[in-house]
Amino acid sequence: MESVDDLRRLIAETTAAGNAEARRVAVAAVPPSLVVNLLHVGVAEGPRPEALGTGVAASPGAASGALCLTAEAVLDASDRGEAAVLVRDETTPADEVGMREAAGILTARGGMAGHAAVVARGWGIPAVVGVADLQVGDNHVVLGGRRLDEGSAVSLDGSTGEVFAGEVNVASAVYLPELDILLSWADEVRGDCVGVRANADRPDDAVRARGFGAEGIGLCRTEHLFLGERLPLIQRFLAAEDPDEEAKALGDLETVQRSDLAEVLEVMAPYPVAVRLLDAPQHEFHGDAAADREHNPMLGIRGVRLAILRESLYRMQVRALCAAVVDARAAGVEPHASVMLPLVATASELALVRSWVLDEMATSGTGDTLLVGTMVETPRAALLADELAIHADFFSFGTNDLTQMVFGLSRDDAERDLMNRYRKQGVLDANPFEHLDEGAVAPLIAAAIRAGRKTRPDLEIGVCGEHGGDPRSIHLLVEAGVDYVSCSPFRVPVARLAAAQALIAQNA
Repeated sequence: MESVDDLRRLIAETTAAGNAEARRVAVAAVPPSLVVNLLHVGVAEGPRPEALGTGVAASPGAASGALCLTAEAVLDASDRGEAAVLVRDETTPADEVGMREAAGILTARGGMAGHAAVVARGWGIPAVVGVADLQVGDNHVVLGGRRLDEGSAVSLDGSTGEVFAGEVNVASAVYLPELDILLSWADEVRGDCVGVRANADRPDDAVRARGFGAEGIGLCRTEHLFLGERLPLIQRFLAAEDPDEEAKALGDLETVQRSDLAEVLEVMAPYPVAVRLLDAPQHEFHGDAAADREHNPMLGIRGVRLAILRESLYRMQVRALCAAVVDARAAGVEPHASVMLPLVATASELALVRSWVLDEMATSGTGDTLLVGTMVETPRAALLADELAIHADFFSFGTNDLTQMVFGLSRDDAERDLMNRYRKQGVLDANPFEHLDEGAVAPLIAAAIRAGRKTRPDLEIGVCGEHGGDPRSIHLLVEAGVDYVSCSPFRVPVARLAAAQALIAQNA
C-alpha cells in the first residue's frame, strides 16, 4: 500500500466487510510511513533545486523561509508576517522561544535524540540537524561551500535531510477522514494491552496530544517550563550562594511551576500525567556564560544528582505539583499525576529522594499520595532493576540516554559524521538513536522489565524516549512487555498504528 487512494479503497472494503477480523487485517496492511506522509507536508512534486547539504532528517515536513541566526531574528520575522528558518550551530533551551515560531530548524550539530530534534518533533516543526557541510557565522552561513547571508531564503526537507538555497514549493496538508477510521481500528486492536501517551510539557502541547489521540502524558519535562521569560528564575536559583537568595528564587519558581502544571493537568484530565522533576544538564540553563562549566555535562550534575546537592529544588517541585493537583480539582476536573525521578543509578539514590517526595506530599495538606517512579536511563539502573523496583511505583525507560550510555556515544555528536560512516561501511545496520538497538539496548530493557516485575509484579512499565514513536522500536518494546509508549505529540498517530501492528504480529 503506497498511496492515499489505496488507503481509501482499503477503508471502504473493510467497512463493507463489517467484522473485527477484517479490521485487524486492514490495520496490519498499512505501512506507518504512509501515516507519516499524511501528517506532514513535504516538498511539492516537480523539479527542486540541487541540495547544498544533507544532514539527519530529524523531524518530517518541508519548510522555506528567511535564514535567521538567532531566536530574536525569528521573532522579528514573525512580527513582519514572514516565514523564518532558524539556523544554529546547535540549539539550547534559550532558543525555544524562537524555535516555536520558526517554519523550520537547521543545525550544524546534533542528532535524532539531540535538543533541536526532540523539540522540533514535539512541536511538529520540520528540522534537519547535524549538517556537516554547514558553518554558522555571525551574519551568514556557509552551506556546501556557498555563502548565504542572514535574511536570504533557505529551505529544508525534514523527511530526507536535504537543505536548499532559495525557496521550494511546500505541499498543502490534506485532512483524510479515512486516517481517523484506520486509527480507531488500531485502538480497538490495542485495547488495554498497550497504551500510547505523549511527551508534552505545556498546555498547548497537551491539547495537541489529545487531538492526536494520546491517552495521557508519559513525560512532562519540568525544565521546559523554566524557559523563555522564566529562564532567569532558574538561573537565579542555580547561582544563589546566600540562603535568602535561594529561598526567594525557589518561591518564585514554585509559583510559576504550580500554575503551569495545573494547566497541563486540567487539559489532560482524567488521563495520567507523569511529571519528571528537573533533569536538564546545567549548561542548558547557564549557557556559554557559565562560570563553572562541566567538561561532560550530560554525565554531570543533573537529575537526582543535582537534587542531592540542592535538596530544596525537588522538594519545591513536589509542593508545586501537589498544589497544582488541588488547583486542577478546583477547576472541576479530576487530575491523575505522578512523580518521575530522573537519572537514577542506585537504589539508595532512589530511596533517598523518594523519601523527600513522600515527606512533601505528607505535609502538603492535600491528602494525596501520588505514585513515585523513576526513569531507567543508566545501564546500572537497568541491570539492578530488581533493587530499584523496591522503591518505585513505575519505571519509564529513557531510551535516548540509555542508548547513549550503552554505546558510549554522544547523542549530540555521533550522528554528524561517525554514524554515516558506520552505516556506509556496515559497522552498524541502523542508527541506534533512531531505531532501538536490537543487540544490547533492547535486550537490556527486556531483562530490566523481567527483573523489576519479579520484585513487583504490578510494576507499570513505560517508555518515554524518542524510540517510543518509532514503529520498528515499538515492535521490540511491545515484545519486551511495556504497558505504554510515550512520544512527541505528532508521532502519536504513528505509535497508535505501530503498537496495534506489534500486537497483531505477536499473536499471529
